[in-house]
Amino acid sequence: MNIDNAIKQKSFKNEHQKAIVNMIFTSNWIHEKQKVFFEPHDITSQQFNILRILRGSKYPLSTMDIRDRMLDKNSDTSRMVVRLEKKKLLIKRLNAKDQRLVDVIISERGLELLSRLDKQDDELIGIISNLSEEEAKVLNTLLDKIRHKK
Repeated sequence: MNIDNAIKQKSFKNEHQKAIVNMIFTSNWIHEKQKVFFEPHDITSQQFNILRILRGSKYPLSTMDIRDRMLDKNSDTSRMVVRLEKKKLLIKRLNAKDQRLVDVIISERGLELLSRLDKQDDELIGIISNLSEEEAKVLNTLLDKIRHKK
C-alpha cells in the first residue's frame, strides 16, 4: 500500500515532504509489528535491544554504556534495566573497583529468552521480506545517508 492511500492524503508539498511522512508512517508501522512480536515474551523492543547488547558484551556494562549502544538514544535505560532485573532477565551488581557504579550482565534466563527469539528471527525480518537483498542494501545506504547529512 502506498503512503497516499495509507493516510488518505493525495497531495504533498513536494517529494521530500512525502518522504518524511512516509518514513514516520513506516517507522510507526514497524514499531507496531515489533510490539506484536515481543508481546508474548513480555518484553519491549527496547528491552530486547538491551538484552542483545548485554549478550554481545564480553564484560559487564554500566547503564551509561548500554545507553550509548542503544538504538533509541532517548530511552530511560535505568528504568528498563530495573524492569528487566525484576523479570530476572539480567543481573545488577556493584562494580568491584568503584562501589558507586553498577555492573549489568545478562542472566541465564535472559540468554534462554534470546535463544528462543533467535529461532523466530525470520518472523521479525519477514517485515521486509518483500525487499530483495539488493533493495535492502540500497535502503540501508539511503537511511544512513539521511542520518549523516553534513
